[in-house]
Amino acid sequence: MSDPARRSLLIIGGAEDKVGRVTILRRFVNLAGGRKSRIVIIPTASSVPEEVVEVYSTVFSRLGAPQIDAVNPPDRAHSSDDELQALIDGATGIFLSGGNQLRLSQLIVGTPLGAAILRAHERGAVIAGTSAGASIMSRFMISMGDEGVTPRQRSSQLTAGLGLLPGVIVDQHFDQRARYGRLLSLVASSPSLLGMGIDEDTAAEITGGTELTVVGSGAVFVVDARTAVTDAHEAERDAPLLVTGAIVHTLPFGATFDLETATLTGFDEKYADIAVSTSRDRHDTATAAAALRR
Repeated sequence: MSDPARRSLLIIGGAEDKVGRVTILRRFVNLAGGRKSRIVIIPTASSVPEEVVEVYSTVFSRLGAPQIDAVNPPDRAHSSDDELQALIDGATGIFLSGGNQLRLSQLIVGTPLGAAILRAHERGAVIAGTSAGASIMSRFMISMGDEGVTPRQRSSQLTAGLGLLPGVIVDQHFDQRARYGRLLSLVASSPSLLGMGIDEDTAAEITGGTELTVVGSGAVFVVDARTAVTDAHEAERDAPLLVTGAIVHTLPFGATFDLETATLTGFDEKYADIAVSTSRDRHDTATAAAALRR
């Protein structure tokens, strides 16, 4: 079993650069072992899984990964397949794609395949997820919800996630899809949980369960409502919520943060990569696939 302090998660806000400097995906391959890595792609959340596997396999191969496999159970029953579990058990890096996080929850969470992902993390494999694959990292996952700046009562829904990052609710495409309101409404209702919103082409690298380092062209937003005052317990459905006293942290590339104490631990200012053009997951994947074939 690995040293718990060195176990890594790479939680990506979606639409990460796949054709330029590929800063975030390069970091994933390095964490997985570089030219000694054994990577498994899980495209299950996507409506175009074949294209997802093609895109990421191309990028990871160009970055030196020598062995890349795909695991894509078509239904929950297939998540008990011994061969799929064996691929996970042999991986040094596991990558969960974007798409529909509720599909991921229904097909993988609480299955032998989900247990294999947890085992992989325990033994030291890096687990990365983008977009839907980012949301599934938390124990309580945002499966749907309204977008917008104002937090409203019952505007979002939580579903069971993999539980790789307990104590935190993860949201993605954060700035680009104006998801501040839904994240704040959820932590107001569950103040023991931190809220983490991750911009596109940005990742939260988490080591040892608590040490967060930001990588990429956007920012990671952390909201701490543990001492906030709210009317979430009595507000009517869809009503704007009172939330006062919440502490917010906006963390750009180079910031380090302790999730246990919810404090900044360092900031080495870096020039982020030039922002990539972003879009919905399916279109983003198709665009990247076309660019990589050139």
